[in-house]
Amino acid sequence: MSDGFQDALKEFEGLPAAEAGVGKDLVNEAMIRHWCEAMGDANPAYAGPEAMAPPTMLQAWTMGGLGGHAGRSKAQDELFALLEGAGYTSVVATDCEQEYLRPLRIGDAITFDAVIESVSEQKTTKLGTGHFVTTRMDVRAGGEPAGTHRFRILKYAPAQRKPKASGEPGKSGGPGKSGGPGKKPAQRPRPVINRDNAGFWEGVGQHKLLIQKCGGCGELRLPWLPGCNACGSQEWDTVEASGEGTVFSYVVMHHPPFPAFDPPYAVGLIELAEGVRMISNVVGVPHDQVRIGMPVRLEFLRVDEELELPVFRGSES
Repeated sequence: MSDGFQDALKEFEGLPAAEAGVGKDLVNEAMIRHWCEAMGDANPAYAGPEAMAPPTMLQAWTMGGLGGHAGRSKAQDELFALLEGAGYTSVVATDCEQEYLRPLRIGDAITFDAVIESVSEQKTTKLGTGHFVTTRMDVRAGGEPAGTHRFRILKYAPAQRKPKASGEPGKSGGPGKSGGPGKKPAQRPRPVINRDNAGFWEGVGQHKLLIQKCGGCGELRLPWLPGCNACGSQEWDTVEASGEGTVFSYVVMHHPPFPAFDPPYAVGLIELAEGVRMISNVVGVPHDQVRIGMPVRLEFLRVDEELELPVFRGSES
């Protein structure tokens, strides 16, 4: 696309996507209960008439349903129309980020504003070529800042799939991929490191798998969280995992192919000896020999010069 088209896209940055939006419901016990049932979260802090809402419900209170919101601006519709007119007719949600500033409690009235924060230059992905659009929503409770929600999508033109030639051999591999002769190996996706999980990744850099331990009730938790699921305490310390574990559940990934990954390979939900669980690759055994209950042992896999990851080596015996 021309520089003029990119300039036109950039004109949308900073324009409102929603102004003076009002949540259709006050923060309420019923919606919190339904959310927790769906998520399997039995934290007592989320139950009863004095409950707080799970922080990850931040966006739920702003959703307009089929009727939408009166405060929605035309800028986002105009941006999407411009992209679709240029052939970027498909859309996929790619990721979201949330920051929490204060708890939401039953009876809070939710208001919000949203802005088109950025429109990327043209990017080529496995799905196709397009532009990433990031929208930032600032959420308030009772007029006070409560949190920020960033939502990113890709508006793209689908890539043309090349049919496999007759007789072309299939591939069999694992979680790493060389990229082919003469090609630079594709990079694994980088982990999102923030203030809540930075200590975990610092431990990985020292070949330690660190588990959070609640300073209030002693409950262990993994992945890392800013507060305890059991008692709500925000005080915590760490313990180092022994590295022993078993496969609690697993899947074998066959599709879709993704740069730096070479299917089929096994991804396991590993139950550590300490009683917590984490997701990682199961290595050292063929993917079709991974079994529930299989003993595994922690090791650290260097996937490139900058990234090392905890994985678990299975035993065929």
